[in-house]
Amino acid sequence: METITQTAAGMPVPGLSRAGNEIKSFAKSASRQISEIIVHCSATPAGRNVRCSEIRRWHMADRGFSDIGYHFVIALDGTVETGRPLSQPGAHCVGHNRKSIGICYIGGVDHKGNASDTRTISQKEALTRLILIIKQAFPNVRVHGHRDFARKECPSFDAASEYAGLTVHDFSRKR
Repeated sequence: METITQTAAGMPVPGLSRAGNEIKSFAKSASRQISEIIVHCSATPAGRNVRCSEIRRWHMADRGFSDIGYHFVIALDGTVETGRPLSQPGAHCVGHNRKSIGICYIGGVDHKGNASDTRTISQKEALTRLILIIKQAFPNVRVHGHRDFARKECPSFDAASEYAGLTVHDFSRKR
């Protein structure tokens, strides 16, 4: 039987079980009130695989952050990597960091640097399932794209519309 941490083909989504355990543990501690999930892109060209560790270096060296700004990063193959600890507010969306969980997918621009929804099928599936796990822990959370709060095209698709109404109940019914 398929679960939220598995693909439609029944294969586990790499890193998703670990992320799910971290989310459940964090939800029990209630150290921060979470009302938003904010989706970002790395603004890297389609097909260029960047890992969480590289974004961490960019954020620390180039921006002077204490850690990566995002809580989760989704690689091209759909692997969910853990970034900043959930107990710490992110550094990904001014004015919303304390009440949100930041997720970044790798990609978001074409080879000319123009905004483009470059998500792979694996990234789309992993992102949907990660959002569902967060919604299990925080049922009233709303999904937004970075562009909803900043003058940017990030994440290069309308996350608020795409994930509006997404519920764990809907997932169970569709499967």
